Amino acid sequence: MHWHDEDGATSPIRSLITRRLLLQSAGAVAAMAAVAPAVAAKGGAALDFKSIAQDIIPDHRVADGYDAEVLVRWGDGLAKGAPAFEAVKLTAAEQERQFGFNCDFVGYFPLPKGSARSDHGLLFVNHEYATHVEMLPPGAAVPPPSAEQAALEQAAVGASVVEIKREGGQWRVVPDSAYARRLTARTPIDLAGPVAGVERVRTKADSEGRHVLGTFGNCAGGKTPWGTALTAEENFQGYFVGAIPDGHRETDALLLAQAGLNKLEVEAQAAGAPSQRAIWGQFDTRFDVSIEPREANRFGWMVEVDPYDPASTPVKRTALGRFRHEAANVVVNRDGRVVVYLGEDRAWGFVFRFVSKGRFDPAKGVANCQLLDEGTLYAARFDETSVTWLPLVFGQGVLKAPDFASQADVLIDAHRAAQAVGATPMDRPEDIDTSPVSGHVFVNLTRNNDRKPFHLDAANPRAENEDGHVLELVPPAKGGKLDHAADVFQWSVFLLAGPVAEGGKYGSADSAVLSGPDNLAFDPKGRLWIATDNRRWAFAKPIPNGLFACEVEGPRRAATRFFFNVPAGAEMCGPEFTPDGETLFVAVQHPCEDLRPKPAKSWPDFIEGVPARPSIVAVTRKGGGPIGG
Repeated sequence: MHWHDEDGATSPIRSLITRRLLLQSAGAVAAMAAVAPAVAAKGGAALDFKSIAQDIIPDHRVADGYDAEVLVRWGDGLAKGAPAFEAVKLTAAEQERQFGFNCDFVGYFPLPKGSARSDHGLLFVNHEYATHVEMLPPGAAVPPPSAEQAALEQAAVGASVVEIKREGGQWRVVPDSAYARRLTARTPIDLAGPVAGVERVRTKADSEGRHVLGTFGNCAGGKTPWGTALTAEENFQGYFVGAIPDGHRETDALLLAQAGLNKLEVEAQAAGAPSQRAIWGQFDTRFDVSIEPREANRFGWMVEVDPYDPASTPVKRTALGRFRHEAANVVVNRDGRVVVYLGEDRAWGFVFRFVSKGRFDPAKGVANCQLLDEGTLYAARFDETSVTWLPLVFGQGVLKAPDFASQADVLIDAHRAAQAVGATPMDRPEDIDTSPVSGHVFVNLTRNNDRKPFHLDAANPRAENEDGHVLELVPPAKGGKLDHAADVFQWSVFLLAGPVAEGGKYGSADSAVLSGPDNLAFDPKGRLWIATDNRRWAFAKPIPNGLFACEVEGPRRAATRFFFNVPAGAEMCGPEFTPDGETLFVAVQHPCEDLRPKPAKSWPDFIEGVPARPSIVAVTRKGGGPIGG
């Protein structure tokens, strides 16, 4: 099959959906990968930069004609009176007033609230995880696990709210801002929705099951039309130790495995080899499931935070389900209902969608948040040409006793519920975003090396998928507007990542090769930006991590260009544009991770004795103007 033609006249990259992956039988699977849009090309704004070299480098690099300046780093002071960063003296109390570790999702919120200001606003940034060995200066001896270390890590995760302002063409953090805030693994958070108060989330410390301490494992997220941030609790499972007592409701091995609690990890802990992230449970009994069997049920949710109100209490919105959350793309549907697209970032994870019962009312402002407490959660089943959204509602079909006793059970065990109704297991669904121009929905699938030839399906066409792919979902149109609440969509493969010689499919022969698509963002003109988290950066023939961009319509559809290269060991996260499209914020997570030995001078400070520091970078065009042209 031809994947691009020089004149583009017959390129399937611009054809209607007419072909699908044709799977043949028994071990000899011949796949014709269809990389095709669902509508005819309409043209679109062209990108105006050239791809940068794809090297593995110690510093960051951006396309010619752009500046990329570090805006805020792990350990930079946020709260008034926060101490200066000193890795060798860092304490939990200090970290609670400083920018957190391993930044991931980035959301820009204009100031004043309700405006479209692109030179003054708040950044909501979440922090996925912290490992003490990566927080130490290069060459420092790694101390044995301690209560102090566990407390420091708990203080370094969660989220940060940072006030920023652009003056004289330069972005800066506003010091001592009244908006500055840190959320940690010990911040009080409310539970709301169908699971709040049920027995399975009650603990000794919270007999009512309505108040949780902390959020962690935060990866990606989203923004709501009423001006709040959604932050996704992803890999919560690795923080718990111990074995649940025999006969307890939560001892069902299937429930533990499907929720993400890893039986092998529990066995490793029993053998005296716990993971780095499991040290909390050694010093904080709420993370020991032999003592608190239900504590794990209080994590794995989508958390809503009001960045404009530092006194507000964050809320875990349980109607959106419990699983290893990644994306939270919010759309106001044609009928006013709110639709939230959700990814489950794990091998064999599912694509979910929530549709609110009520309708969005702009006059109600932040009170619209209650829309997220009542509605229907769906899981996606991908057929050859269509996506069917399967409702996860207690009492319907197989979602009933003895496996499920209530809607709360369905939501707590959302992965198992999706599996039960026949949703399609995917290759690590991560970020999901919607085009501001077409309204089409794009889904990143990062990788799944466990998929074998007999596991293949149309939406997951490659065995031992090291490189991932991107799907495009198209809701049906009604009355001239797309219906994101419809039961059935159409879909296609937008691109297959990885080297062309290993099955990568792009929109042109000169496309920049990427691997591990992770986070997504659209700029105001509708170009797609893809942040990557691959493992090929350490291969003999490496592909760097960073930020790639492409058009989604016209002759350069799916023709990727490499825009931003992260330092070795890092992944790129959280691309976010200001409303005018003239600033792009990106998160550089875990720079230098997995590098052994550690370099004496690390990104971004390059000062001896200072460890690598995850940071937010602000990208602007030299002389001003929109990112990408």
